Amino acid sequence: MRSSNPVFSRRGFSRDNGAYAGFGTQQPQAGATTNPYATNPYATDPATGMPQAPVRGNAMTIDDVVSRTAMTLGTVILTAVISWITLPVDAANINTSYGIAVGAALIAFVLAMVQSFKSKPVPALILAYAAFEGVFLGVISAAVSAQLGAGTVVQAVMGTMCVFAGVLIAYKMRWINVNRRFYGFVMAAAMGFMLLMAVNLLFSIFGGGDGLGFRSGGLGILFGVIGVILGACFLALDFKQVEDGVTYGAPREESWLAAFGLTMTLVWIYMEMLRLISILKGD
Repeated sequence: MRSSNPVFSRRGFSRDNGAYAGFGTQQPQAGATTNPYATNPYATDPATGMPQAPVRGNAMTIDDVVSRTAMTLGTVILTAVISWITLPVDAANINTSYGIAVGAALIAFVLAMVQSFKSKPVPALILAYAAFEGVFLGVISAAVSAQLGAGTVVQAVMGTMCVFAGVLIAYKMRWINVNRRFYGFVMAAAMGFMLLMAVNLLFSIFGGGDGLGFRSGGLGILFGVIGVILGACFLALDFKQVEDGVTYGAPREESWLAAFGLTMTLVWIYMEMLRLISILKGD
């Protein structure tokens, strides 16, 4: 189970003949009868039609995911508060604070990429990512608060929490059908979205202003809404992977990847919310 984010690949999100990332996979001996449930944890019991999870020791639980997610999000919040307090965003220091924020964001991105290419989760990498991401969010939030008022940040946080709760309820009620088609659509849409944002950033760097205008005015509002919707879709994918990991006996260490994915998605939604509210208030 790999974390969900537009820049990361995912493992185990399939119901093909391969095992869920090797969870519960057994190599059949010569002449032995193959148990389909041992080699394919996505197979269903013909008697009940329900998935039959392999029996595993030290398997991941919901409590594991909740506790690891609390640790990563707590790290993000802690470093965000510290950077908000210690890095001034007044006119005399704004460039220095922004420089630190950009540096922290780049380090967080590198750490996230390193983790994404590792076969197993490394808690130290994940927590370090959360710490540097928090520094970036703290400076950005402080700057927005100084310009538009602290209520903007509070609204962005509340909006993120509402999106999380809404998607969780919709997922538990099975109003969202997370399947291969849903996954393919979300990934394609996210890659297109990120490509447009990258092009807009390049135009803004070399041409000045807001580039192609995707982050301001009417287009900015439209793409802000799209960004929030994409974040909600990734939350649904995260919930699906957590559910499958618990159901099919993923190792307990995989809960760190679940926490990693949820943290990245919530950061995505918060940033899009903050940008969207800032545009609305600025207009």
